[in-house]
Amino acid sequence: MFDARVDGLARLLVNYCVATRPGDWVLIRGDLAAQPLVERVYAHVLQAGGQPTVLYGDDRLEEAFYRTASPEQLRWLSPADELLAARVDARIVIRAPSNTRALTGVDPGAQRLHQLAQKPVLDRYRKRAATGAHRWVVTNYPCPALAQEADLSLAAFEEFVYAATYADQPDPMAAWQAVHDRQQRLVEWLAGKSDVAVRGPHVDLRLSIAGRTFINSDGKRNMPSGEIFTGPVEDSVEGWIRFSYPALRGGREVDGVELVFAQGRVVEAKASKNEAYLLSQLDSDAGARYLGEFAVGTNYQIQRFTKNILYDEKIGGTLHVALGAGYPETGSRNESSIHWDFICDMRTDSEIRVDGELFYKDGQFVIA
Repeated sequence: MFDARVDGLARLLVNYCVATRPGDWVLIRGDLAAQPLVERVYAHVLQAGGQPTVLYGDDRLEEAFYRTASPEQLRWLSPADELLAARVDARIVIRAPSNTRALTGVDPGAQRLHQLAQKPVLDRYRKRAATGAHRWVVTNYPCPALAQEADLSLAAFEEFVYAATYADQPDPMAAWQAVHDRQQRLVEWLAGKSDVAVRGPHVDLRLSIAGRTFINSDGKRNMPSGEIFTGPVEDSVEGWIRFSYPALRGGREVDGVELVFAQGRVVEAKASKNEAYLLSQLDSDAGARYLGEFAVGTNYQIQRFTKNILYDEKIGGTLHVALGAGYPETGSRNESSIHWDFICDMRTDSEIRVDGELFYKDGQFVIA
């Protein structure tokens, strides 16, 4: 049965998120379960005059790779991936895992080795995106595995996804343009500011944004989006933070995470669940213990935790930080093979002050 919301999301991805132009080489990476959305995206890329290439993946193949590959195979960098990173004009990634915990039992060392090998490809994509030479977006197709993680039926999860992306609206692109306009006011207010102080029951953190740029994340790279973010000055972060929700990475759920920073670096880290994995990722490389991102979620359509970072980091009333690689367009200089987001609820007795002025209080922006 045809679902107009699927077609609405596909049109949004092609015409708004990556703004496909005639002649663009558009890479569509999709999980097998995402085929209905991949097919509609493919059709809309053709209608826009683009040249689509489709690559399918599957978490069962990824699990088999990590369980079977030799160290030499883990370190191998595919020439095809290098070519794509250097040449594709736009990239649309559609995730729909069959098992969100497929990698739970694989060796973290194998994952880390492969991540390090893939770093040149990721760096190439980031640098091209920072100059405008590459556009990209990642989204999810509502599937049973993601619905189960969110403790929702598939039908309820579909409603959640299409509401969060505005794909259920008569004009999704107009809805995202309104998001852009609201967030642009915040970004412009932050321009030229220096000192950020974050305080609340779960956080006492200070950092510098001097010379850094806040990005208006309005659906061009994440769908759904709804956040403003920057890369803090690398050695400026001081204090502690306790994260409100589990952080998922590599098929593992890491809960009860607390971090202490000094001169920008994580000097203490603990977790109530999977602490060994947390520490293994922090030791991935020299940049893994520094923040590459500081962000505030602005999507008040999202008010529940789903165990999916694409939605959860956008929860209206939260902030998130990412350990590891920063985005060059923010001014971040931090490089790492990881980029791992952690979320802190700011909806109760919490505030953000910028250069001493109250900017955010109990999950709401308060500037005039």
